[in-house]
Amino acid sequence: MNKSTSSSVFKTNFTKSVALPSLTIIIAISLFCIFFSKDAELALNFAKDIIFKNLSWLYVLLVTVFVLFLVTLAISKFGKIKLGADDSEPEYSFFSWIAMLFAAGMGIGLMYFGVGETMAHYATPANANLADNLRAKEAQLYTFFHWGFHAWSIYGVVGLSLAYFAYRHNLPLAIRSGFYPILKNRIHGKFGNIVDVFGLCSTFFGIATTLGFGVVQLSAGLVSLHVIPESSFNYQIIIVLVVMIIAVSSAISGLGKGVKKLSELNIIMAVLLMLFILVFGPTIYILSTFTEGLGHYISHFVSLTFNTYAYEKGSQEWFSKWTILYWAWWISWAPYVGLFIAKISKGRTIREFILAVLFIPAFFNFLWMTVFGSSAVWIDEHIAHGALSVFAKNPDTLLFNFFTYFPLTTFLNLLSILIICVFFITSADSGIFIMNGIASKGAVNSPKWQSIFWGVLLSLLSLSLLHSGGLASLQTMTLITALPFGIIMLLLCYNLWKALVVDSEYSAKKYSHGSLNWNNTNWKEHLEKIVTVSKKKDIHEFLNGTVKKAFEELVVELAKNNIEAHINYFSSPQQAIELEIEYDELRNFKYGVMVQGQTVSETLLKEKNTPDMDLETIFQPITYFGDHRKGYDIQYLTKDGIISDVLREYERFLNLSSEGDHDLIMKPNN
Repeated sequence: MNKSTSSSVFKTNFTKSVALPSLTIIIAISLFCIFFSKDAELALNFAKDIIFKNLSWLYVLLVTVFVLFLVTLAISKFGKIKLGADDSEPEYSFFSWIAMLFAAGMGIGLMYFGVGETMAHYATPANANLADNLRAKEAQLYTFFHWGFHAWSIYGVVGLSLAYFAYRHNLPLAIRSGFYPILKNRIHGKFGNIVDVFGLCSTFFGIATTLGFGVVQLSAGLVSLHVIPESSFNYQIIIVLVVMIIAVSSAISGLGKGVKKLSELNIIMAVLLMLFILVFGPTIYILSTFTEGLGHYISHFVSLTFNTYAYEKGSQEWFSKWTILYWAWWISWAPYVGLFIAKISKGRTIREFILAVLFIPAFFNFLWMTVFGSSAVWIDEHIAHGALSVFAKNPDTLLFNFFTYFPLTTFLNLLSILIICVFFITSADSGIFIMNGIASKGAVNSPKWQSIFWGVLLSLLSLSLLHSGGLASLQTMTLITALPFGIIMLLLCYNLWKALVVDSEYSAKKYSHGSLNWNNTNWKEHLEKIVTVSKKKDIHEFLNGTVKKAFEELVVELAKNNIEAHINYFSSPQQAIELEIEYDELRNFKYGVMVQGQTVSETLLKEKNTPDMDLETIFQPITYFGDHRKGYDIQYLTKDGIISDVLREYERFLNLSSEGDHDLIMKPNN
């Protein structure tokens, strides 16, 4: 329903063929879990056992491919390709971009598992025969493994695919766009809808799982502060309703900027909490284990990546309940996080994108997990004498028990609850925005009732699954829905590689030698132009005179050859003139010239033995094309030189159009 119907009570921008199948699946599962909770728990456990026994290897293989794919792209010739036109610049400064990637690594999961995961691995029976120091080392290793490069490779694949096809080829910022190389314009039809259905369901269950973690931990925190007497399901209902009302209110009332500021403040509070634990905890031990842990992780990276525990039957249950569930969880969150990092990465090179996305958030995760996890292990060994290990199977309460060994315990509990609350609100708020976008083919603005609808549905599913089987049910739904989306991600890798090969070959296409911009007959005129600094009015005169005359002659000659061309004029954002030949099936051929300013360096202004430079900004006539390649300065060309240059570009355009592999670039993407 891209267009709303007046007969409807509610106007909507939902795409019917995406929203209806997705909602049918989501609502059916929610109702089944509510009214048949015991049967739902049995069914989910049955599905989980089948996946654990028969398909764990597939999750490992998928994530391994994602890691290797991104590493290959980063070190290949494709790494220098920009996420945008060749002359596009990043929208954010490098430090702002890094800060936002850093923020992307934060969330409820770090609060829930910061202490809990390391302690769980430390206390697992699989490590019972190891000495305490080795148990601690292995616990940190597996925590790094689950929160490191593999997780961010999953996000990176989706983010890179979204950014490349959206900014490089002007396709919608949507998962379906990543299938253009094999589906062509069918991405706008039923095949694209199927992709979005899987993406929407996977995202929904991933967010619901994360919110479930937040609910149980908030409940445990309120018990520790004696705000509520027990962490029961009834109190969890109240927590979900209160927090979701705030999140939905933010989504529909224009409080987005306020929530953004609150989110930024929340990150600061989380970092301050981490620094507090670092300073008042076993500081030297933390820093030492962080350094050694990085080395241990790097040295075991390959074996961890491929390990399926096929020869270690005793460890397979642990492996399934941790590694496989994590890979499924990250895959389910990939559309959400991938879209965020895609939105902030326009203008970056592929190499820059991959290195930053893999290293910045992962490095912070390593630091966070070491500060909280290693502190907990040290306290358990030296102060608590095993008292913390007792809570290893209850990570929702473990964090607050951990705080009892630090000064200002009540303050730490309050601060943690506040941080979890804000992460809960911002995750739900952003999740509603993302799901609205997927369900409406990337629409930016959606009716308010849709945000309320998603909030109610998220609350309903989270509570129904918590009621039917607790967090285990939520995790199982993530496990099930992540598998088909993992296959979709594998196809995204194939499509992206295919597109990059075409992109690289297209950019390397050689011009014919039938025309040359420079020749030795007008060298004195060229010299005069070189040593004369162009002012803005000079370039305007060049466009209105030399360029216009060249285009007009070309239009006449092209018409004689039964080719219709026309000239377009623009006055903003900068003056420009372009020659355009329109096509039905191909992207229109465009050869344009625009006025572009360039700042002159202070060194050149002070230099005596240079052309007379007295302006801080000089202006140049820069070409641009329909395929968004980087243009070049043509101020030294005569009318005939410009005509030759246009014909050279036109010949290149026709040659490339005859090669089917270049459809991605040569066909219009709308």
